[in-house]
Amino acid sequence: MRVIFHYDAGPALARRLSEASGDGLDISVCPAADDARFRELMTDADVLWHVLRPLSATDIAAAPGLRLIQKIGVGVNTIDLDAARTRDIPVCNMPGTNTRAVAEMTLALMLAALRRLSAFDRATREGAGWKLDSAMQDCLGEIGGRVVGLVGYGAVPQALAPVLKALGARLLYTARAPRREAEGLAEWRTLPVLLEESDIVSLHLPETAETVGMIDAAALARMKPGAVLVNTARGSLVDEAALAVALASGRLAAAGLDVFAREPVAPGNPLLGLDNAVLAPHVAWLTMDTIERSLDVALDNCRRLVAGEPLRFRVA
Repeated sequence: MRVIFHYDAGPALARRLSEASGDGLDISVCPAADDARFRELMTDADVLWHVLRPLSATDIAAAPGLRLIQKIGVGVNTIDLDAARTRDIPVCNMPGTNTRAVAEMTLALMLAALRRLSAFDRATREGAGWKLDSAMQDCLGEIGGRVVGLVGYGAVPQALAPVLKALGARLLYTARAPRREAEGLAEWRTLPVLLEESDIVSLHLPETAETVGMIDAAALARMKPGAVLVNTARGSLVDEAALAVALASGRLAAAGLDVFAREPVAPGNPLLGLDNAVLAPHVAWLTMDTIERSLDVALDNCRRLVAGEPLRFRVA
């Protein structure tokens, strides 16, 4: 069975993938940016382990023997599901494998935004760390004593909520209806009210027709002056141009972003030039711990595919 791991692999991961090969399993690593190698490998691929680079109908058509598209992660918005369904190719994801990593990165972005860590890091490296404008003092804050609003209450915010509570935050959340899992931790609000009451707003929703662009100029205007926005979900949830205006004007104090509407980020994206934006390249999920949990699921589904057993976490 020929498997493509469609992402870069560092030395440790490459060794792990090599160890996983054998017993009828041949795993090839293909960096996401190497389209020529991807097209070549897809011609005789049986299984694709898909990470981030969008998978189009053209890509799927180029793989006549493809039997499984396995998402390494949760969100399948980067896969042309209609094309997969037309070919009757199963699409599976792996909920829970990256929950801990994304929760920790969300907390890290909150702290980095509140404490302006990227600005301090750059200034210190340039020898200007002890010469900063004293006005910077006015921008620094703590999680304790603040209201944190969680937009969505799935696995990641459920893992994050007890930590934020322990740090002294008051928690709000929004979901279609109040959730039993939030009792004693967070108070339910509608989205407009949550935006108005929160000092920190953290996004935890998938990309759907309903959520795309939900944090637009009007939503940002509802947020408290001096609030912080954190997004480790999907970049398309946020109107980036409107967010850049809100940050540049000082209406919002800061933002911590791991995801963007277009990835890789375009060089002209106005968010790149803002000191009060802490940015990361969609790596909230990326730890070797997550990779190990993900490989367990991916390898098991390959085994199940060969054995004709039901696949785990099939979504299409």
